[in-house]
Amino acid sequence: MTEHLFRRTGHELVDRQFGSTAAAYVASAVHAAGADLDRIALRAQEARPQHAFDLGAGGGHAGYAMAPHARNVTACDISPRMLEAISAEANRRGLNNIAPQAAAAEALPFPDGSFDFLACRFSAHHWRQVQTGLREARRVLAPGAPAMFIDVVAPAAPAADTHLQAVELLRDGSHVRDYSAAQWLAMLENAGFSVDRLTTGRLRMDFADWTARMRTPPALAAAIRALQNAASDEVAAHFEIEPDGSFTIDTLLVEAF
Repeated sequence: MTEHLFRRTGHELVDRQFGSTAAAYVASAVHAAGADLDRIALRAQEARPQHAFDLGAGGGHAGYAMAPHARNVTACDISPRMLEAISAEANRRGLNNIAPQAAAAEALPFPDGSFDFLACRFSAHHWRQVQTGLREARRVLAPGAPAMFIDVVAPAAPAADTHLQAVELLRDGSHVRDYSAAQWLAMLENAGFSVDRLTTGRLRMDFADWTARMRTPPALAAAIRALQNAASDEVAAHFEIEPDGSFTIDTLLVEAF
């Protein structure tokens, strides 16, 4: 019973959720493109890092963006199966400078200042202890080196925030929390980062693709649709909820050092 409870509340839940869907995240159109990836590539081109770090690598897309401009890239994720998918895709792309490393963001197995460029993309909302993970990110990044954090951002309006967290959790049991922009800035400051630039965006999620990518059970997908149908006019307008359940979320890109 204890082991079962741990798997439902700890890091193994993330591996269970994402390990089985690794290939889908590598191939995901939502994750494989975007202005944020273009920005990561541009900043990496400017910085020319010796050792870049893709923290919470997921499908590895931040690492693929950095690799042409870095001597080495470490792709770090808690799911070994996700890392296997990243290695296969890196080989397919001819990127031989990406090395996988399995680890939780809260306990990175690297010495202080190991990296001179860091990107973390759509990962932090899965971390069990986000403030600890951000402190670890600051520890392994060399002083003054650039860091880029991209994630879904929670709306400031409480009703919209509650709706977002609910549908995220129904879709993916490993979801912890989407943080607001104000929370992100406070957490980064508390971790020792200095924020240089903040960019907001909007990202449309196709409902069928969004649920299929995580293999959301039909009963939970139906529960999400029920929440959407019951949403207030203000919440429905904020997320631009469409007749088929597709919707639009807020995103945040923070550049720091």
